[in-house]
This record gives sequence, C-alpha cells and structure tokens, in this order.
Amino acid sequence: MKLGRVIGTMVATIKPEAMKGLKLLIVRPLTADLRDDGEPFVATDASAQASSGDLVTWEASREAALLHDPWFIPVDHAIVGIVDQHAVSDEGRKR
Repeated sequence: MKLGRVIGTMVATIKPEAMKGLKLLIVRPLTADLRDDGEPFVATDASAQASSGDLVTWEASREAALLHDPWFIPVDHAIVGIVDQHAVSDEGRKR
C-alpha cells in the first residue's frame, strides 16, 4: 500500500475526453510512519471523495489507469481511497 497526503488541487483547462469530470489532486508520498518520501505528484481521484489534507492510498502506472471508467485513461497516478485510521508497530521490523 502506498500512502500520501493531499496537499492541493490542480485545474487543467484541456484534458482528454475520457478525463473530463475527473478531480486532479496534488499528493505528497509518505512512508509508513508518515514522513515525506519524494516529490509531490498529480493524481486523479478514483475515490471521488478525497480533498486537501486527507491521508490517502494511491496507485501508479497501469494500475492507476485501470481504476477509472472508461478503462485505461492516460494517467500515471490515482487515489484509491481515504485512510480513516493509521498505526505503525515496531514488531517485525528489522533493527
């Protein structure tokens, strides 16, 4: 599972026909313990409910393109869901 935090929105004036009506959000990738894990990216909102500040799960590449209807739209990242609760345990971690 990939975690991220929605840090903003983006508006595109020109989109492919299959992407019309999709919300574009800016997501900062996070580690399991919620530390920054790379540069922010733009993702479509396959959950249709995410907004700024939400902790979300996301997919990339082919998996992201398959999350929307119609299938296989030209996207690189897509938000799958919103995280309600998050906990990290030290059990099982390598030391």
